[in-house]
Amino acid sequence: MGHRLSRIVTRTGDDGTTGLGDGSRVSKDATRIAAMGDVDELNSVIGVLLAEVLPSEVALWLSEVQHALFDLGSELAVPGYKALQPAQVLALEGKVTEMNAELPMLKEFILPGGSRSAALAHQARSVCRRAERTVVALAREEEVSKTARQYLNRLSDALFVLARHLNRVEGHPDVLWQPRRHESDC
Repeated sequence: MGHRLSRIVTRTGDDGTTGLGDGSRVSKDATRIAAMGDVDELNSVIGVLLAEVLPSEVALWLSEVQHALFDLGSELAVPGYKALQPAQVLALEGKVTEMNAELPMLKEFILPGGSRSAALAHQARSVCRRAERTVVALAREEEVSKTARQYLNRLSDALFVLARHLNRVEGHPDVLWQPRRHESDC
C-alpha cells in the first residue's frame, strides 16, 4: 500500500476519468464515483464529530464506524468485492437499541441541534442518508451488496439516536419542531 500511495499527483484523471480498484477507468461523474464520494464525505463528517469531546464509548464506536465506512468505500471501489458483514448491520441495530433505551419516547419531530456534538451527529445523519440514496441509485445500475445498503440505512438511524443521546449526556433537550407556530400571528 505504501508504494501505491507514494505518488499523489498522477495526472491520470485530467481526462475526466478515475481508476477503480480493479484497474478499470470510469467517468468521475459516474454513479459509483458519486457513491464513493458520499461515503467518503460521511466518513469526514464523522471525523469532525470525533474531534469533539465525546464520551469514550461513543468515540470508540464512531472509530469503528469510520473503519466500516472505509471498508464500504473499498466495496464501491472494487466492483464485486464484499467487505462489510451482516454482523456489522446487527451491531448497529444493537447500538441503536442500547442508546435509545435511555431516551424518552418522541412525540414530536425534532430539529437538528442542541449541543454542538449532537448537531454534528445530525449533520452526519443527513450525509449518511444522501450516501444511502446514491448507493441505492448505483444498485439499480450495477451490483451492490445488500449488506452495504443495509449498513447505511441502519447507520443513519444510529446517528439520529446518537444525536439525541449526546444531547441527553450533555444536558441539552432535543429541539422540538413546532408545527404551525405562526398560525397565532395571523
